[in-house]
Amino acid sequence: MSDDQPPAPALLLAKLGPGVSLEEAAGGVLKARFDRESLVLGKFSANAARRAGQLATGVSLSRLHETDTPEEKELRGLIQRLALYGLVEYRLARGPEAPDIVVIEPQMRDYQPSLQKLDPARSYVLSRFAFLRRRGEDLVLESPLAGAVIRLCDPRVATALARLATPQTLADLRGAPEFFGEEFLALLVHSAMAFAPDPAKGLRRSEGDGDLALWEFHDLLFHMRSTNGRHANPTGGLYAHANLAPQPPAVRPAWPGQAIALEAIADAKGSAVAALLRQRRSERVFDDAHPITLAEVARFLDGAARIVARQKLSEAYGEEMEIAARPYPSGGASYELELYLAVDTCEGLPRGFYHYDADRHALVSIEVTERQLDAMIDDGQFAMGAPRRPQIMITMAARFGRVSWKYSGFAYSLVLKHVGVVMQTLYLMATEMELGACAIGVGDIDLFARMTALPFHVEGAVGQMAIGRAAAQGPP
Repeated sequence: MSDDQPPAPALLLAKLGPGVSLEEAAGGVLKARFDRESLVLGKFSANAARRAGQLATGVSLSRLHETDTPEEKELRGLIQRLALYGLVEYRLARGPEAPDIVVIEPQMRDYQPSLQKLDPARSYVLSRFAFLRRRGEDLVLESPLAGAVIRLCDPRVATALARLATPQTLADLRGAPEFFGEEFLALLVHSAMAFAPDPAKGLRRSEGDGDLALWEFHDLLFHMRSTNGRHANPTGGLYAHANLAPQPPAVRPAWPGQAIALEAIADAKGSAVAALLRQRRSERVFDDAHPITLAEVARFLDGAARIVARQKLSEAYGEEMEIAARPYPSGGASYELELYLAVDTCEGLPRGFYHYDADRHALVSIEVTERQLDAMIDDGQFAMGAPRRPQIMITMAARFGRVSWKYSGFAYSLVLKHVGVVMQTLYLMATEMELGACAIGVGDIDLFARMTALPFHVEGAVGQMAIGRAAAQGPP
């Protein structure tokens, strides 16, 4: 940043994450230690083990890929294994001993930053999904599109980011006193924090695909952060804030006004619907000796999820909208939710992953790996805290454009309301059929994207439910 001569190019350096250390055991075996845990990383040569010690401060990724010696291959493999467990982060600095410009914190296991070559003829602009916030005592740059969080280490980086609110060429940026070099901009582009817009399309339509243009900032952020798979934050029943305030009471304290007692006026005795609602409960343990049958799955889906009518409607603004109604309400008749079944045990249906075609009332097989199928079913078992796997895991996936094409401001909120409606519908159908069912609070949107080869913002997982024969029920 000197006026006399240009600064040295910034380097991308891999380093151990906070609280992580390496330990060499007998026979050249390296172990990672973190959070009172120990992870065996494998056996390494003496030279590779010595070089691994440099991960405490940083190993240059570009220099690591310039040579192909056995030692460098071992070190690359070590970094990849550390990254798989979230034990490595990346520095952008002008040398191993130089102060950090930013630090890249991967949020997805397969993310590794890269300093790609930029086109000097193109302009670059900050993504409309990128945002700065305070996290503890750090300032971080985040985006629901990014596979990493970028921690700012030099306050002048914030000024550099502000300049990217409007499209800038490399020549424009080089003249700015706070420019941190082409490497910094390349890092932003690779992490989806910035992009090169097409002037003919405009900024919104230039970023990503047509489906991404339908998303609003807060909706996509909510989708990404309220699910698993694209961030590294702790989730689940952790009681993280139990020390800050007592739990609110289960029943709201009564208002002081006059109460009109309803019990003596009328009740729901004799109502089949009320009886079904009161019988409904969550079943987390299933009877593997007497699994659910294909005939029961067919009846279950026919009653709760099949398309019952199709028509075209003209909207108030002259837009024509196609409707494919199911047996439950949907805001604006969007009906954006699709059902996918991860089948572990079902009599008459092979183990596998299926899409429920609600129009043809058919299950369509989708080819996935055994590891992916196991991961989805095991995630459901873990989320329920169950001793055994669920027989079938149903994933509700939203075709988001069906809602955001029409609604602004609350599109994703509406999707989640629909998830609740469908969950109750599935629960009631399962109760009526004397099957077990259990709603699951969170799923892995990245795993679903890998299994379907669909981008998470086009059609993504928004809810899950396990179904099967409850252990207490016995044979049908």
